[in-house]
Amino acid sequence: MLRFAFFVLLCASTTGFTQDSPPSQKAQAPAAQPAAVASQPVSEQVASAEADLLKSDWKAAQAKLEPWLASHPEDARALFDLGYAADAQNRLDDAANFYGRAVAANPQSFLAHLSLGLLLARQNKFDEAGTELAAATSLDPGDAGPAMKARAWRALAQIDRNTDAAKASNDLLEALKLTPETPEDTLLAANLAEESGQYDAAETAYRRILAKDAKSAPANSGLAHVLMVRKQYPEAETLLRGALEQAPDDAALTAQLGAVLAAQDKAEALPLVQKLHDAHPTNQAITRMLAEVLADAGDAAGSDLLYAGLLAASPKDAGLLVGHGQNLTRQLKYAQAFAVFDQATQLDPANPDGWSGLAFAAIRTNQPAVTLHALTMRSKYLQEVPSTYFLWATAYDTLNNKTEAAAYYHRFLESSAGKFLDQELQARQRLKLLEGK
Repeated sequence: MLRFAFFVLLCASTTGFTQDSPPSQKAQAPAAQPAAVASQPVSEQVASAEADLLKSDWKAAQAKLEPWLASHPEDARALFDLGYAADAQNRLDDAANFYGRAVAANPQSFLAHLSLGLLLARQNKFDEAGTELAAATSLDPGDAGPAMKARAWRALAQIDRNTDAAKASNDLLEALKLTPETPEDTLLAANLAEESGQYDAAETAYRRILAKDAKSAPANSGLAHVLMVRKQYPEAETLLRGALEQAPDDAALTAQLGAVLAAQDKAEALPLVQKLHDAHPTNQAITRMLAEVLADAGDAAGSDLLYAGLLAASPKDAGLLVGHGQNLTRQLKYAQAFAVFDQATQLDPANPDGWSGLAFAAIRTNQPAVTLHALTMRSKYLQEVPSTYFLWATAYDTLNNKTEAAAYYHRFLESSAGKFLDQELQARQRLKLLEGK
């Protein structure tokens, strides 16, 4: 069964900005034109510069503002205006400097805090951006109006979602007190509900969006993920196929369809993901997905070639190590698999797949004590299954602990129910010897 975490990364860019992606398009422009700055005394030179800014004549405005600030370095309004001109020209470091100076000159400047916060978010400086945006939400927006304060709350929600979904939801609610709900708000609410495990609420919100815009790729992707988490694979497949008819080149939707097909053991999964990988050969999430599909299809060697490349870039990724170890096990390279699983469990002791792999590799390399330890660790995260009962029994049997070995052979036979004929025959034979029957 494919794990879904890797392809969720493919969808992140469709649902607002995260700590690994830029802000939404709406946040990329300067916050507001200088005309929205709260009324305050303004010199003729600054007023003339602002007229230039309103005509998008950045150079003319800059030529008037720079000499004015040379003799009036604490003029918060002029500093904001010069920051705005730099921002509009994508001179982000200069803009951040002027916005910061405007904040220092007038800590009550709503637009300076907001503009600086949005700019810092675009530079992926999310902690600093959050501080500025939070300050903006606490201030009177003045002539900028409630819509701009709502924008501050929305931007803050996008940042807070990375660390605290509940806080982000509250931010969004504050924005909705000031302005009507937008489709972007509904999408964010759905994302936050999903991230909080509130799948019913998330589904409702995604379906609200799709009722108005059936072509919405973010809503289709989000709803598909909810259905996948619930293992409603046929419904997710139908949804994704319909969405891809509208957007056939959407990588995130294609990746999700590949995962859904693989989860249903459909042969169509491999060529679909292979084609996706051919189109995006440097995308590590897609490469990882193809590696898993190849492994599930029985091509352990081909899968491991992909894992080798991924591990070269991320040698301490426990998930990649587990996938590599599983391929080594499939190729009967048990000693190598043992070393890989051992490393994976040290890096991520909470990964039950790592402990499962280590338990099996250990029994195959005649280390039954390690098998018992690995099974004990695995049991903290997952319930026992027939295969783990058999490993418990085999390890205890190897250590000549007849009582425990017999007990686990019995548990294996009770749970296997005729699904593992070779192991069941072995268990019965060992029980005859252990119990003298």
